[in-house]
Amino acid sequence: MPDAHYELPRLARVYDAVEGERPDLEVYAALAEQLGAHRVLDVGCGTGTLACLLARRGLEVVALDPAAASIALARRKDGADRVRFLLGDVSELPPVSADLATMTGNVAQVFCSDEGWASALAAIRGALVPGGHLVFETREPRREAWLEWTAEASRVRREVPGEGAVEYSVEVTAVDGRLVSFRSTYRFESDGAVMTSDSTICFRSRPEVEASLEAAGLDLVEVREAPDRPGREMVFLARRPA
Repeated sequence: MPDAHYELPRLARVYDAVEGERPDLEVYAALAEQLGAHRVLDVGCGTGTLACLLARRGLEVVALDPAAASIALARRKDGADRVRFLLGDVSELPPVSADLATMTGNVAQVFCSDEGWASALAAIRGALVPGGHLVFETREPRREAWLEWTAEASRVRREVPGEGAVEYSVEVTAVDGRLVSFRSTYRFESDGAVMTSDSTICFRSRPEVEASLEAAGLDLVEVREAPDRPGREMVFLARRPA
């Protein structure tokens, strides 16, 4: 099941405002252009920001997410009429043909079991045409970003259309090896409501990710840094053999 902040309509509505500007997505758009991609599969599309951005630039986009509330918001964005939105899990992906697949943000880390991650990679490989590429990012575990996830350090206040001011914070609730669990808290000033969403993500090392790509039949092309978060993210570019 998707986490509450993707699935509950009220929390999904504040997602874009809390996230703020998304300069990281321009990197994906630029890579799509660099690779000459025409058909893109956006796995874990969320509220559709990247999918609609690519569609507005003339690409054919299929966008998949398991959260109905997020998909509903995505369908209202500029360019959404040119995106094929699918509701569901990547392991149940219907027949799709893409020359580029993307997983932005934390999407690659929500697959907490190795079996689930392997299943996702297998489904994506099946959707890629021979010679097609997969690009995704994952946090560098040696950076231990979760040490900074405290309510005090993360607290922000955003104005959300239709909701007014919303205060957001995140706090770690457990660390178990590669798995980090955290709670996101939203306080709505308009009516005093407090809502929470619990999440767990997996921090895989570079060797672990590389091994998983090889096992899935994907060739590693390169590993980059995210230009807006140097030292914090690993951006993997892999390719289905021609």
